[in-house]
Formats: sequence, C-alpha cells, structure tokens
Amino acid sequence: MKTIIQLSREEEAKALPILLRHSPGMILPDRTYVLGEGAVGLLRNAGVRFTQLSREAVAPCLEEVAGERV
Repeated sequence: MKTIIQLSREEEAKALPILLRHSPGMILPDRTYVLGEGAVGLLRNAGVRFTQLSREAVAPCLEEVAGERV
C-alpha cells in the first residue's frame, strides 16, 4: 500500500536518512513523498511528524466481489 505524505523542512531533515536507507519511494515537489507502508512506519517510530495527504485504496478480494457484476 502506498501513502502520500508531506514533510516540513525540519522533519524532512530527520526523515531523509531513514528514507534513503530503507525506502524505494518517490519524491515529488514541495517535500511530498510517495512511500510504502513500511517506510511510513519507520518514520512514525523515529518520531518524524508529517501530514498524510492520501492513501492508496485496497482492492477488494475475489470473495468480496463474487457474484457481483463488475
């Protein structure tokens, strides 16, 4: 699952060493990052504060849609 977050300048300075070591995420303008669930967890555990802008929706499993017209 991917999450889009935005960091302040100060928090980005704390987050970059973690992200460079552990995350194959994507960097967007204005200190905005697209990260995997694991990287977001690492940032939270390290006390890095960020704003969550969006989270990828989870697709339903086949059992949930069985018999429904798609």
